[in-house]
Amino acid sequence: MNARETTSLAGHLLIAMPTLADPNFSRTVTFLCEHDEQGALGVTINRPLEITLGEVLAQLQLPTDDAVVAGAPVFHGGPCHTERGFVIHDATHEYAATLRVTDELAVTTSQDVLKSIASGIAPPRILVALGCAGWAPGQLEQELAENTWLSVPGAARIVFETPFDQRWDAAAGLLGVDIRLLTGDAGHA
Repeated sequence: MNARETTSLAGHLLIAMPTLADPNFSRTVTFLCEHDEQGALGVTINRPLEITLGEVLAQLQLPTDDAVVAGAPVFHGGPCHTERGFVIHDATHEYAATLRVTDELAVTTSQDVLKSIASGIAPPRILVALGCAGWAPGQLEQELAENTWLSVPGAARIVFETPFDQRWDAAAGLLGVDIRLLTGDAGHA
């Protein structure tokens, strides 16, 4: 592989290092949906907004009678395209704008997934976010080289089952590390 080729990290979780001070990403876990030579796109999965899925559905005139769906949190997916919805879900369903990220996980940006959720025929596990995170070509690779992020293959249980306030620690735990003990200093011999 030459220096210009990109090893795709799509389907991985990006774990912000403790030294990352940018308020958009401090202590975040971001699910990478796309990563190639043109850049990367991800959805932060541990920053709930002060809005519920029921409120979002009502704004779209898609009311639901399901109390669990109505009370589900909506996450701040990142600082880009904050007016746009991103739904991470089990890859068992496909909609008009679904990107299958892994064998287990997909992301959809079309409104038909929200109609499905409101009507009760959605995938069994979902995470709804407003906005996303984006990286220009080579930017993510540079940030990884600078020890800004840790990367680990995505785990659906972190995305859907782990309480949001434990996802940062739990994602790092997949690497066998205590994230709170790490520094951003790189060791070079």
